[in-house]
Amino acid sequence: MRRRPPRLLTRPLVAFVAATGLFGLIPPDAGSTPMEKTADTSNTATVFYYTKTKNWPATYLHYAPDGGSWTTVPGVQMETACTDWVKKTVDLGSATGLQATFNNGSGTWDNNGGNNYALGTGTITVKDGVIAHSDPCADTGTGSGNQATVYYSTATSGWTTANIHYAPTGGSWTTVPGVGMETACTGWWKKTLDIGTATSLKAAFNNGNGVWDNNNSADYTIPTGTTTVKDKTVTADAKDPCAAETPDTEAPTAPTKVTASATNTSIVLSWDASTDNTAVTKYQVTRTGGTKGTVVTDIGSTVYSDTGLEEKTTYTYIVKAVDAAGNTSPVSAEATATTGAKAPEPASGTPLGTDPRKDPIYFVLTARFYDGDSSNNRGGSQNVKSGNAANNDPMFRGDFKGLVDKLDYVKALGFSAIWITPVVLNRSDYDYHGYHGYDFYKVDPRLESAGASYQDLINAAHAKGMKIYQDVVYNHSSRWGAKGLFTPTVYGVRDTEWSWYYDEKNEGFEYDGLTVEPKSGKSYYNGDLWSTAEPSGNTCLNWGKPTGSKSSEGYTLYNCQWPSPTSGMFPKAYYHQCWIGNWEGEDSRSCWLHEDLADFNTENTTVQNYLIGAYDKYIDMGVDGFRIDTAVHIPRVTWNRRFLPAIYDRVTQKFGTDAAKNFFVFGEVGAFVNDKWNRGSVNHSAQFYTWKERKEYSADDATAAIEQYNYEEQLGTGNQPTSTNAFLSGNSYHTPDRSQFSGMNIIDMRMHMNFGDAQNAYNNGKDSDDSVNDATYNVVYVDSHDYGPNKSSTRYSGGTDAWAENMALMWTFRGIPTLYYGSEIEFQKGKQIDCGPTCPLATTGRAYYGDHLAGSVTASDFSKADSASGEVATTLAQPLVKHLQRLNQIRRAIPALQMGQYSTDGVSGSMAFKRRYTSGSTDSFALVTVTGDATYTGIPNGTYTDAVTGDVKTVSNGTLSVAAPGKGNLRVYVLNGPGKIGSDGPYLK
Repeated sequence: MRRRPPRLLTRPLVAFVAATGLFGLIPPDAGSTPMEKTADTSNTATVFYYTKTKNWPATYLHYAPDGGSWTTVPGVQMETACTDWVKKTVDLGSATGLQATFNNGSGTWDNNGGNNYALGTGTITVKDGVIAHSDPCADTGTGSGNQATVYYSTATSGWTTANIHYAPTGGSWTTVPGVGMETACTGWWKKTLDIGTATSLKAAFNNGNGVWDNNNSADYTIPTGTTTVKDKTVTADAKDPCAAETPDTEAPTAPTKVTASATNTSIVLSWDASTDNTAVTKYQVTRTGGTKGTVVTDIGSTVYSDTGLEEKTTYTYIVKAVDAAGNTSPVSAEATATTGAKAPEPASGTPLGTDPRKDPIYFVLTARFYDGDSSNNRGGSQNVKSGNAANNDPMFRGDFKGLVDKLDYVKALGFSAIWITPVVLNRSDYDYHGYHGYDFYKVDPRLESAGASYQDLINAAHAKGMKIYQDVVYNHSSRWGAKGLFTPTVYGVRDTEWSWYYDEKNEGFEYDGLTVEPKSGKSYYNGDLWSTAEPSGNTCLNWGKPTGSKSSEGYTLYNCQWPSPTSGMFPKAYYHQCWIGNWEGEDSRSCWLHEDLADFNTENTTVQNYLIGAYDKYIDMGVDGFRIDTAVHIPRVTWNRRFLPAIYDRVTQKFGTDAAKNFFVFGEVGAFVNDKWNRGSVNHSAQFYTWKERKEYSADDATAAIEQYNYEEQLGTGNQPTSTNAFLSGNSYHTPDRSQFSGMNIIDMRMHMNFGDAQNAYNNGKDSDDSVNDATYNVVYVDSHDYGPNKSSTRYSGGTDAWAENMALMWTFRGIPTLYYGSEIEFQKGKQIDCGPTCPLATTGRAYYGDHLAGSVTASDFSKADSASGEVATTLAQPLVKHLQRLNQIRRAIPALQMGQYSTDGVSGSMAFKRRYTSGSTDSFALVTVTGDATYTGIPNGTYTDAVTGDVKTVSNGTLSVAAPGKGNLRVYVLNGPGKIGSDGPYLK
């Protein structure tokens, strides 16, 4: 849960300067030109006025030197300076500035909105209300020497004028602030410079009012010819960015590597993207075969899920790429696939509805897994500061298309459920992980593509017999609030210190995570949020007043500049108003976790309805379950009264009671200690959340939460309910009693915290099972996107043998084995899991995994790759992958290992147990030992066959002994079992 960047009030400033190197109050390189005023015998002001937007026949300057008298109306006539500019030089005597207005001599005035213009001395420009300093008519491009034509982009900075301060190589610098550049086209300024015999020049840019871009004090080196400078990138021999585009007649390349994979009566088609001189806008997929003949479908991505096809029919596909001009590529090579029998799985958009204990879980950070569509990649405001830009590794890189493309990889590992990070639209400076929700009703477009929407992912996974578990957050939104519930207004002073960060207000801008605010052209985050003027109904204290503190750069900090719980920016009805003081106290359930996480008042009916309505949408899409983030930070009584019933009611309403029974909800109840009860507090222990309430509380949910907390704390740990649902009765399976089940299963935090050693994890896991409603549903993992074992901040690095041992335990002991992406090859072992934007993601446990998945893989069944090529073939050949595939084969074949109760009665051995599952005609009984030897006494007589080796033992006296298989290995003797399952590998043999 604590996966967010550190609390930084000045983060936006640091991020922007790091990202662009622009727009601080930074003079040019000290070795260039000093900024002191040139000595002069008198004060004069040469005033340039921009006339293009006025279209006046004549222009007059009406002025008064500071402390002096005004000229007689209409003032003095200005003379033509150059195209669109007039000028006038006036003597100010001893004055150091002047007040001025302008008019056309016939009663039409520009008096700066009634405020007059306050001008200084030297060269001054007034353009559409903006005062700057430079000579816009400086003739620098008419000589016979070498010339440099420079285009400078202000799309990111929003400057309203631009100057170039330069020095030809070996020559002198211009006088600060340099020469004015001309408007070229929207967002671009231009100047052609004569540089004599020099072949290059040094340059810096400024807005005429002391705000500089000097390439982080290095200045820019610009050659002769045409050069563009945009966001610190210098492009020599560049095309004119303002030139009219020539018609596009170039067709895209043909799509390549077209593959078709059939599962039942669905075919998933994928291919490598075409290239084009501009951009491919869509693909045309032509299908032939079956009774419907030729079918042409337009899609916007490189994956197509074709469902509802005829049984046992061969279909052929070809693909063409089309660009915006309508140019069509040559046709791709053909791809064929033959459907099988009609799918026993439900139709698209319906949860699979099977017992979740059958399905091992593969956990992915979608944005870091595989990049199927680079057009939705985004680095965000921290791209440069984090170091991601240097690695060409934007935080939002992986997407649903990439996950669809690699479903067969996950299936080849043997997983039939995928847990994905939250899909809702996020909003913060570093939000790739998904836990900074902003619009809970909208899927984040940085994850979607045309033809690879979230619904497409769900459908494609279901077509392959795989479930999708969606990570959901009920506890908090991002610091920017929740769209449709409440969004705070931020104080955004656009002064010389902060104007680079706060966009110009754009009422028409709607944040979507993907689109840069178009008015300023620089930010994804702010254009619709801030206001310098105090909003009506404002409740934030001391709106816009300085706090008395400075940022690390020396900038003034203002009240209401960033949302926080104590600022008054959030209404009490919808958001809690405090910081957490005691992480095991009641306030941990009603206060903010972090600056970026605005804590919902989940006891408020409006908030409850907002969240229930949002997650109903994803239930209706057919997801198979929810992983609940930060579940412990909401009172159990609120879960039991409101959210859990709403989930199951919606599933029942939409898909029926059987689907609801198997809709899998598992919560992150963060108890990061080795105690059975988290520091003695039942309210903050994972197993507590698996139970219904035992008494009635007040109707008001906030009051009920306090009552419940006090009631359960007073009862203490010794008076909590217990369960035998996970345990055999002797050797017999018994029907579990789920009547007191709350509806929330849990992540097994005790095993997770102790998986530095498999034996320790096993011992700790068993110790808590009697206080869990049914521990056979516990989600078990070694490490995750938050922590490694023992609350380590690094990914597990215990070694390959230890990993193999951990997996052998997880895949045979009670609970649902879960693997964090890449652990199958010890990906990023020992690396810090999360350091926010202070280091590149490539160096962390959340690094991009796609390089290991390059190539193609097909899997018609779980744990089996029918074919693989490229880097993914190398990945699938790794020893832990082979180990994992066989573990999944064995577990999938033995019901006792999936859904069975367990016992250690009559069992000797360090990690040894017996498991049984009985239902109808199924009676599965297994004896398991991991790593060490074991003896089982008092067991049923009969024939036992080891699923690992095929060894057969006949028991006639109720006793069976097993020699130690060795670390990472195990033995699974099954009564009347199926025999050896799979082939020997590096560990299971």
